[in-house]
Amino acid sequence: MAEMTRPIAPPNLPSLVKTAFNKACTNGDVTYYPTQVAILTPRSITFQLRYSPALALKPKAPKPKEPNGKPFNPFENPSPALLVADLPPSHRLVLNKFAVVPEHFILITKEVKPQTHVLEKDDIAATFACIEAYRREGQKLFAFFNSGPHSGASQPHRHLQLLPVERMKDGLEAVDRGKEWSVLAERLTESEKVLPFSVFTASMHSDMSDEERHRTYLELYRRAVNAVFPNTEVPVEGEAKISYNFAMTSHSMALCPRSAEGAMIKNKAGEKVGEVALNGTVLAGTALVKNEAEWDALREDPDMLLEILKGIGLPP
Repeated sequence: MAEMTRPIAPPNLPSLVKTAFNKACTNGDVTYYPTQVAILTPRSITFQLRYSPALALKPKAPKPKEPNGKPFNPFENPSPALLVADLPPSHRLVLNKFAVVPEHFILITKEVKPQTHVLEKDDIAATFACIEAYRREGQKLFAFFNSGPHSGASQPHRHLQLLPVERMKDGLEAVDRGKEWSVLAERLTESEKVLPFSVFTASMHSDMSDEERHRTYLELYRRAVNAVFPNTEVPVEGEAKISYNFAMTSHSMALCPRSAEGAMIKNKAGEKVGEVALNGTVLAGTALVKNEAEWDALREDPDMLLEILKGIGLPP
């Protein structure tokens, strides 16, 4: 019975996403924010820094009409213009309405479920089905999940975000050391590279069952909770005990506990020029800034990125 209800992504998913994204951009249903990009390599960690001044003007979510009204949930009844595909039995795929990476799409639960709960087997299985659909077309997909107040999460309805890796590389061919960038989560499972914050990783293989993948995720989550709260019982369902980011590719999983969403950016004179907030794309090795002073400060002093990364999680 479990195999009968296993999520199966459309075999032509990459082209479905591309077509839907291009159409939605043309019709004004998706706003794409172009970026400038640079590569930072503090302590030999290759990080992608992107700058999008227009993102500072991104509209805020509408407030409830009634004082105690329910906040607008864009995933409860998603706009048909944003719908990419149904993913039976329990998920849908929609476009990200505000995209920094082209073809950014989102896996959402059909039923309203909390973003702060531990992921279920179907969530992991549906995510991997999308990753596999891209792999079969010779492409890579980076999936990430933000959970908790320090994780960069912005919507309370459960969702995992999906980025085509080739589109994450847009513009890198024209910058110094651009070809050196690859998804950080995969590099972590292949080497002993030490980051300024704790990350728990696991390798995956293609013949793992959905149950095995879910158990692998739960084990990473358990280790992260015990790193924050030693010797604590870790329930495998319901409300998560920590804020964290989780990432998955075809070969790897990575999970990092979070203690802060971001940190202050200062220039060389020690003056505050802004703040950077980091979500699960930190596990891809990317960061995004929204003003020129932040962009200049981090490029002039890449080691400042290490200080920011130290402040978002647990020490390694």
